[in-house]
Amino acid sequence: MTMDRSLKVQAGAIKTRNVMKRAERIARLQELDRWTEDSNVVGMPKVRVVKVSLKKKKKVKKEDDDKK
Repeated sequence: MTMDRSLKVQAGAIKTRNVMKRAERIARLQELDRWTEDSNVVGMPKVRVVKVSLKKKKKVKKEDDDKK
């Protein structure tokens, strides 16, 4: 049985998450030196999630096409 086209996830359709899991958040806080082993899990400081945006490539015009 095949899967319907509307149910397939395309590579460009994957969005960035704006919520981190607890382990990801602790790892990020450790990188920023804002987390110690004595820190409490309840009431953790907020962590900004960096969204990566891809720049579109500019099309380069061919000189041969412009001369004709």
